[in-house]
Amino acid sequence: MELFQYPYMQRALIAALVIGLAAPALGIYLVQRRLALIGDGIGHVALTGVGAGLLLKQSPVLVAVIVASLGAITIELVRARGRTSGDLALALLFYGGIAGGVMLVGLSDSTSANLTAYLFGSLVTIQPADLITIVVLGVVILVTMLALRPALFAVCHDEEYARVSGLPVRTLNLLLAVATAVTVTIAMQAVGVLLISALMVVPVAASQQVTRGFRSTMTAAMTLGLFAAASGVWVAATANTAPGASVVLMAIASFGVVAIAAAVWRVLRRRTVPAAAPVTEPHEVVLHRS
Repeated sequence: MELFQYPYMQRALIAALVIGLAAPALGIYLVQRRLALIGDGIGHVALTGVGAGLLLKQSPVLVAVIVASLGAITIELVRARGRTSGDLALALLFYGGIAGGVMLVGLSDSTSANLTAYLFGSLVTIQPADLITIVVLGVVILVTMLALRPALFAVCHDEEYARVSGLPVRTLNLLLAVATAVTVTIAMQAVGVLLISALMVVPVAASQQVTRGFRSTMTAAMTLGLFAAASGVWVAATANTAPGASVVLMAIASFGVVAIAAAVWRVLRRRTVPAAAPVTEPHEVVLHRS
């Protein structure tokens, strides 16, 4: 614990905790819409923003937020108009984003170490200004996901029903796209653009093993996200590993523990609950004419 007396470790821990709360709160809607991998695609677009920021000598995080948001909005509009499928839209995000990012980083004066820090996270790259950006945007994402929970759940569960009910479906879809882009970009330095999608999805998948309601699933996912973020930063600091990999591995370990505990509980419950008595069919009444 002596490691957390250093300012850079304190900044890394605070950033990870904010992301650990915000990512599952957003990820539960993406899982509901079967868009669990969209974070990977937007992460590749954010990489283009990082390259542009490094090339223009501007803040890579802020430039990545703008570029990723524009890319997410474009893909959502194309998908909503039916001109391409969701898989093809994600493919465009993957390949175009990573190609543009690698090219722009190559044109800048940055080294491969800088690119690796954004791909997999780095504890020492989070500066005070970056921490302020992460905390402010993370709190905005978290509050938005909680405040608009009924409307977002309706859109993700049944888009046609939500449209008939009078909800602004297109606006809410664009909001989710922008929120995903912002979450991915603010998590670059702490978790990495290639691994943040796992922090959105894995805590939600683990919570679904033991919860039934949407609210309880979101609460459990946010709790597991906090645990994975805090323990992952501690492991990365003590074992000198990449923070993104450590956070994701802790989240996957949590999923394994929860899944095994849920399976054991179901087995024990079947053994303790007596079997229901067979239902006897009522006797048929036959009427005879006299």
